[in-house]
Amino acid sequence: MSTYVVKFMKNVLGEYGRQSEICQGTLEIDAADENEAREQAKARFCKDQALHHWSLHADRIHVKPADFPS
Repeated sequence: MSTYVVKFMKNVLGEYGRQSEICQGTLEIDAADENEAREQAKARFCKDQALHHWSLHADRIHVKPADFPS
């Protein structure tokens, strides 16, 4: 199992009408691969945020392996 950092990102309009990317949530997930981490994170994000679908609060999901120093 590997650890992945999963971020839920949303585009919003900031000051002066400029688009900004905002992180709606970050989770650390232990999973066999990135796809499994993404699916586990979706379920946990929905549960934590009391949502029916993750896309109600985010536009996209970024999944990266965790960089923990040895």
